[in-house]
Amino acid sequence: MVSSAGERNFDALLDAVESRKRMLRDYLMQERFVQRFCPAHIREAVYSYLAGGGKLLRPAVAMLACGALGGDERRALPVAAAIEVFHTWTLVHDDVIDRDDTRRGLPTVHRDFARRAAQEFSWSAADAEHYGMTIAMLTGDVQQAWAWSLLFEAHFERGVAAEVVLQLAQELASQVTPQLVEGETLDVQYAGRARELDEDQIIDMLWKKTGALYEFAGRAGAAIALNDADGSQPEAIAIARFCRLCGAAFQIQDDILGVVGDAGQLGKPVGSDIREGKSTLLTLKALELADDRQRRQIERIVGDTMSSAEDVQALAALFRELGVISEAQAVSHGMVSDALAHLRALPNSEYRTLLAQWAQYLIQRQF
Repeated sequence: MVSSAGERNFDALLDAVESRKRMLRDYLMQERFVQRFCPAHIREAVYSYLAGGGKLLRPAVAMLACGALGGDERRALPVAAAIEVFHTWTLVHDDVIDRDDTRRGLPTVHRDFARRAAQEFSWSAADAEHYGMTIAMLTGDVQQAWAWSLLFEAHFERGVAAEVVLQLAQELASQVTPQLVEGETLDVQYAGRARELDEDQIIDMLWKKTGALYEFAGRAGAAIALNDADGSQPEAIAIARFCRLCGAAFQIQDDILGVVGDAGQLGKPVGSDIREGKSTLLTLKALELADDRQRRQIERIVGDTMSSAEDVQALAALFRELGVISEAQAVSHGMVSDALAHLRALPNSEYRTLLAQWAQYLIQRQF
């Protein structure tokens, strides 16, 4: 499970996450859920990413947050599952938006079902591609509805107070979803415009795109542990702020790995953000520091969907030469340092230690 010598200190964390992954997968694979999704293509698409791996860091932090504040993690399981299913529908749609071919080492939903339509129905390439997009859209619709249903299971099945569940559902619908959609929209609108942006705009976009759901995960675990519907207790506020900062740091590391990571470990192509022209801290800082020749090289490669693997490697080398990878890492490390300060409001426990390791893992992981 550990991918490098630098991650050996995370064994306890990874073991803890793995045990919760098994709990979540067993829960989501119950026949009462599986039988809801018809026909077979929808069922298989709904479970595609859920069965295909993934780190499950968001539901894990919800359960750890619950335990850290004295709650029973089993009561938080349906909400943790809801968070993972909610996250999964965003991935299915994000893969369409980014025109990605693989996710977690497997074909993305829209690519997989385009291939299957061509094979099973003998449809034309255009019709098969449209079918793949259609299945991806419908899969995301079903998964989002399932996520709401799982939230309510926390009350009906595990006895979490109705007002707590209703408040969490309200937050997910009225705050997290609009923030996530705003972040995704800005990510698309910012493509190719790094020179027009500043660091605050990039970080704000990253937080909305990724950090908002991490913050919700921590907030949800705390709410269940404290039976606190409005999140006003100091420990709940501390958990939320901790996860907010960690979520943005996670996305910065994701952007770094998208340029210098190993495709085999990542389960998706390296360089896809470069080819899509995504505005990241890396491109922003590189354009600020580059000379005219280097700037022309960056602008030639970033946003060119036909950029080769060699082009991406050359750009990664240039980023290293300019020191922007180290700069981006410094930003993410600073966020995690600030996040860890919020953990001091929590009682000292094994859970708090695991949360601290979780924060460090987000920025040191290699996949």
